[in-house]
Order: sequence, then structure tokens, then C-alpha cells
Amino acid sequence: MNRKGTTGERMKAFLILEDGTVFTGTSIGSSREIISEIVFNTSMTGYLEVLTDPSYAGQAVCMTYPLIGNYGICHADQESLRPWPDGYIVRELSRIPSNFRSEDSIQNFLVQYDIPGIAGIDTRALTKILREKGTMNGMITTNENFALDEIIPKLKAYTTGKVVERVTCKAKKVLKGKGSKVALMDFGAKNNIARSLHERGCQVTIYPALTSAEEILREQPDGIMLSNGPGDPKECASIIEEIKKLYESNIPIFAICLGHQLMALATGADTKKMKYGHRGGNHPVKDLENGRVYISSQNHGYMVDTATLDPNVAVPAFENVNDKTNEGLKYIGKNIFTVQFHPEACPGPQDSSYLFDRFLKMMEVTE
Repeated sequence: MNRKGTTGERMKAFLILEDGTVFTGTSIGSSREIISEIVFNTSMTGYLEVLTDPSYAGQAVCMTYPLIGNYGICHADQESLRPWPDGYIVRELSRIPSNFRSEDSIQNFLVQYDIPGIAGIDTRALTKILREKGTMNGMITTNENFALDEIIPKLKAYTTGKVVERVTCKAKKVLKGKGSKVALMDFGAKNNIARSLHERGCQVTIYPALTSAEEILREQPDGIMLSNGPGDPKECASIIEEIKKLYESNIPIFAICLGHQLMALATGADTKKMKYGHRGGNHPVKDLENGRVYISSQNHGYMVDTATLDPNVAVPAFENVNDKTNEGLKYIGKNIFTVQFHPEACPGPQDSSYLFDRFLKMMEVTE
């Protein structure tokens, strides 16, 4: 058995990967046992925004930055009402935060929401395994008497399933404004998407993910926003059917992350799972129209396969500088553009926030 890591005086915890690798560390947060998809995030700050990003539902997050929790928890910075990851993995957890805005410690936050985690392991080694072998499932447990031959089949059988239904809002909400009326489809939307539109004067109506296209179109929005969210986009079959109707409506549409993938699927293209995804606040993307490069915030494990695009329907608009994967599409003959990254970027760079202004101009032209 391959055991890596260090232990302290606190309760032992183990991270077991489906390839049989075992990391030994100390338990943080809840002590319950979980099986999840193990992913890594390269952000240096913004751990609270990461924890409260609904796109992490069904996953356990390894933070590559070695010290997490040093500035505590400030609830105003949350991207949703609660944290969503199944588990949390860090090198060192700061248990005594130092920040005038801090309202709580990250340890208490994890305990409050029953999220288990592990600290004290070599997160660099874990990240290298995920980069070399690809994202894999794992278990976080405090049971020292685990049996690998019993656990590994369970890990290989795990899937995140239909997580969009878990994270979407339960009822329609309205942020009143005097400007353009935007219908925001909540597939697991970060708060800052609605905030970015509302700050620009828009009246934003947030709809649950399974809302019909007919209901949205009946309220005659000036524009439609398709949000980010968790999981495999192909699990959202009924949502894709509604997006097809929105596509045909000729109302301006702006889509982010999962919304970008769903629009591609709705118009005949395909998506595929990435080896280990893009998660962090430091990913360079190139605007293919003018060659300018922006630093972006990202969180996704799937991508649009550009080889399956019909050039009469959509063409690539943005490209990842590191690995040349697709980062956005422009739709031909439609007021529709979609991006894989997060222009609302909280935490992260504000380079691409101008895309919200582009969306506003599209709505002004069609009003």
C-alpha cells in the first residue's frame, strides 16, 4: 500500500484514490466518510468563493496553495448561501484567522455544513497524480481499518449524477432594476453573475434550472443569461431541449461555463470530459478576433469539442493559451455568444468583465 503524508495529534484521516494511492493526514471539518470526484484548484486566494461555488457539487476540492484559511470567513464574499463540495483537501489549514473582516474560522464553517476534509497531505503530489493520470474518484475517511479491495470498486462506480437539480434555486427571484430585463437561468449560478448584471442597471429575474422556455419567453425578457453549474452537461437532457427553444427565439443570449456547453449541445455540437479540467484564477484566454489575451477565472471539467461545430451555426471566439481548448463561441446570424470562463470572476481577475457590457449593448440594439 502506498501511504503518503504526515499525521499530527488530531484525528487521522485518509484520502484513498481509485488507483490505490493512499494519503494519510489529519481530519478537518466533519468526520463523516465521503466518496467523490477529486479535483484541484490553483487559486492563491478566494477559498471561500471556491467553497460556495455550486459548480463544485459532487466533487472534493484539493487547494494547491499550501496555506488555506488564514483570512477566515467573511459571509459577504460567499457565491451562494452554503458550501457545495463533498470534501476539502489542503496542505495546511489555518485555525486562527487574522483579518478585520473575518467572522469565523474555516474549520467551524466546514463543521457547520458537515463537510469532511483532510489536511497535512502533500497536495503537490496529489495534484501531479491528477495531472498525469487524470481526474479520478476518491474517498475521505477517518476509518483506520479500511480495506482497499472493498473500497476501490465503490470508487470506480461513483458518478456525480444530475447535480444541477441539487444546486439550482427552488423558486423564481427578481432583482429589480430600471434597465434591460434579463432572464437568468440558474444551473448553479454564482451570485456575482446576477450582481454584475444588476450593478449595470438590469432587472434580473432568476429562474430555476427546469423552468420551461415558454414561461421565460412569456415574460418577454430583453436578454437571456445561461449560468455556470456542476456536472456533465449531457446529464441535462431536458434543459437542453428548452435551450433549443430559447435559441430559436432571437432574444440575445449570453452563456457562461455550463451554459456555454449546454448551448453547444443544443445546437448540434458535442462536449467531452477533460483529463483534469481548468480550475483556478490564473488561466490565460485569447480573443481570436483581436488576439488580445485575458487572465480568467475558471472551473470546469468538460469542454466543447470544436471538431463537432457546424461552422454555419457557431465559430470559436476564445481559445485557452495553455492547451488550445475552446473558451468561447460566437453564433452565426444570432445575438448569441458564450464563454467557458467566468467574466464575473469573483475571486479572480476582472479582465473580461467587459463581456457583460457587450451583452448590454446587444440587448439595447434589439429593444
